[in-house]
Amino acid sequence: MLNIFTLANGRLFQEEIESLEELSKFQPIWVDLESPTLEEKRWVKQYYGLSIPEDAMDEDIEESARFYKEDNGELHIRSDFLVADDAEPHTVRVAFILNLENDELKSKGVLFSIHDEDVPVFRLLRMRARRAPGLIEDAKEVLLKLFDADAEYSADTLEGIYDELEKVSKKVLSGDMTDALAGEVLGAIARHEDMSGRIRRNAMDTRRAVSFMMRSKMLNSEQFEEARLILRDIDSLDSHTAFLFDKINFLMDATVGFININQNKIIKIFSVASVALLPPTLIASLYGMNFKYMPELDWSMGYPYALALMAASAIVPMWYFRKRGWLK
Repeated sequence: MLNIFTLANGRLFQEEIESLEELSKFQPIWVDLESPTLEEKRWVKQYYGLSIPEDAMDEDIEESARFYKEDNGELHIRSDFLVADDAEPHTVRVAFILNLENDELKSKGVLFSIHDEDVPVFRLLRMRARRAPGLIEDAKEVLLKLFDADAEYSADTLEGIYDELEKVSKKVLSGDMTDALAGEVLGAIARHEDMSGRIRRNAMDTRRAVSFMMRSKMLNSEQFEEARLILRDIDSLDSHTAFLFDKINFLMDATVGFININQNKIIKIFSVASVALLPPTLIASLYGMNFKYMPELDWSMGYPYALALMAASAIVPMWYFRKRGWLK
């Protein structure tokens, strides 16, 4: 899918392109390619003179090679954007290409983005740019606003984790922790820990991308100050993620502690039963080994006496355990 974005009266408007002729009718500041076909790549190369690298969206590219500048003046930035899907949270690799120097190409001043699937941050920026005139002025502003929206999206996701952990805390601290509930809580904690880790990695990646833009001297004074504010917002996320990790560890330890308590209750039952049945077992052993003749033939009260003694030897320890509160 090939979408272009143009500025009109300070607002960002989107157009979906289905042919090379339509592409030549607009003067965009942003060209977005979502899962582009070979034909759409050919249109971009033919009209703008831009060749999209084959490894633009590769996941195994070296980290040090994700931010660089070509000899022809093209800036290449590969950044990951968070998709906080409840079913399967993940990150989407997006390749950005921006030409600010080569006047011979129509791609000058146009931001190109290539990715495999739709990104929530992109939808958020498009919605804001349509409603807020003057929000975006050029292609560099588009890139900055995307990273700004990415930081805000990460912050919103962190707030959602806060709310979910509050629900988990009520379950853990309710005092009625069954094994089934403990399994449910551990599953929720694991999901939130995974999401927190993804947010932290995403914030680190965004910080590196914004820092590269600042070092490349492509930003004017206002955009440079805006980039500093974005970095400050990203830095504030670190303390929140650190707090969440501490809270997750506390809930994990508390849940495991309740599981151990439940297991100890089961072990205590077996311990009490084994101790209570030890005297009857001893009496039965003595009864079976220390009679010269079968007691029912020599003494009619032999069996009743032995059974009564065994019952008494079992009842007395149970009464003692109950008095000490060990059976609760």
